[in-house]
Amino acid sequence: MSMRTNKLQEWHNKRIKPEEINKYLSASGKDFIDDDLIIRTLENNKNPDKKRIHDILSKSMTIETLTLDETAALLNVSDKDILEEMREAALKVKLKVYDNRIVTFAPLYLGNECINNCLYCGFKKDNESANRRVLSMEEIRREVEILAGQIGHKRLIVVYGEHPKTGIDYMVDSLKNIYDVKVKTRKGFGQIRRVNVNAAPMQVEELRKLRDAGIGTYQVFQETYHHETYRKLHPKGTIKGNYAWRLYAMHRAFEAGIDDVGIGSLFGLYDWRFEVMGLVAHSRELETRFGIGPHTISFPRMEPADNAPYAVKSPYLVNDDNFKRLMVAIRLSIPHTGMIITARESAQMRRNAFTFGCTQTDASSCIGIGGYAEGMQKQKGNRQQFILGDTRSLDETIREYAELGYITSFCTAGYRCGRTGECIMNLLKTGQEGVFCKLNAILTFREWLDDFASPETKKAGERVIEKELNEVKNKLPEFYSRLMEQYEKTKSGERDLYF
Repeated sequence: MSMRTNKLQEWHNKRIKPEEINKYLSASGKDFIDDDLIIRTLENNKNPDKKRIHDILSKSMTIETLTLDETAALLNVSDKDILEEMREAALKVKLKVYDNRIVTFAPLYLGNECINNCLYCGFKKDNESANRRVLSMEEIRREVEILAGQIGHKRLIVVYGEHPKTGIDYMVDSLKNIYDVKVKTRKGFGQIRRVNVNAAPMQVEELRKLRDAGIGTYQVFQETYHHETYRKLHPKGTIKGNYAWRLYAMHRAFEAGIDDVGIGSLFGLYDWRFEVMGLVAHSRELETRFGIGPHTISFPRMEPADNAPYAVKSPYLVNDDNFKRLMVAIRLSIPHTGMIITARESAQMRRNAFTFGCTQTDASSCIGIGGYAEGMQKQKGNRQQFILGDTRSLDETIREYAELGYITSFCTAGYRCGRTGECIMNLLKTGQEGVFCKLNAILTFREWLDDFASPETKKAGERVIEKELNEVKNKLPEFYSRLMEQYEKTKSGERDLYF
């Protein structure tokens, strides 16, 4: 065994701390996902009557997390008319909590070295055709200069593989470098204001360092909540093979003082109804134990990946109709959460998703390592984790959303004003956060239109702004005067003004 292999194994052996799992387990040593209970609950709630569904929808409208029984009832609805009522209710919930806005971001993959061997992933360590690379700090700066200075993004989700080359010290340095980039634009400047992190489960001590570095939301997806399937897809002896270490990643994040977390499931690994139930169980566990549910939930569908045949051969691949149903179920079952639909999906599916209650999406996405600075136009399987379904530019995407009547928000104010954790949960559940979101969406959209938009997109965007300003004037008159002061300053070139 080489010295390099020895060091890698030593790093591997130190990753999981049993004491950071065991204290959260039940007296019998079990975690909070009970597979048999979920399956029984789904079975026991077949054929729900219309009145019960209406009662559940009414509860969801109060922005209260549903029980597993209630979620199971929604998942068992087959009547088309009731399904349409559920979709309409999901949209009402979204508007009540988040108003008429769509938050955009970009993914930034910093490395594809990985010590794990997941059967469905192009980054698995046994994929010898993968073009392995970890970006240097200078390369990261060049990526961010494109994202913040040419495209106009204000928030990123930064993605790291699980490997010592992209360990906690690298993460902290990369976050500092990203936040330091500032690029002159037409009237103001471009800068990333919030960096969310998608990374492997971490130790509490490491998570504290990540918190101090200015992390936004910390994302860890369980992939599948079904224990047996998890074991089959994540080989024993790998770090990711430990189900409980991953499951309690959010518990450790809260313990470390990170108060915005994001959970998710990779749909297509196991039955989609079970995975929705797992997400609800996870949300309820966090709310019960910490008083704070997940800030976001992601629900990516599995896509083809380099040298990963399971990604196209899984018996649980989710068709479009069921994908729409699971989005509605998530919005109704966990009504306070932000819902992220990614560019894995087609443009048409993403348009549909906003009528089901989704609130966030990426745009102008390039997931090849170093691809933004290199102008990578075509997707290359051996340089990215999976294949994207929508590669349109941010300008094209925003123009379409504006023509559909949505305002694109680049706001990150709440996080810097302390509206995070338990505070934002309360504001979301009472509908108050939507007020701040509406005002700040107008200001940040004005910024982006002036600094980055094409003439066609600017015209479409200004029509939306006019409509939004009129709504504030008529529905929130107490804010209108101050908003217009901030708005005029923004038009004149001042940046990062917010409520």
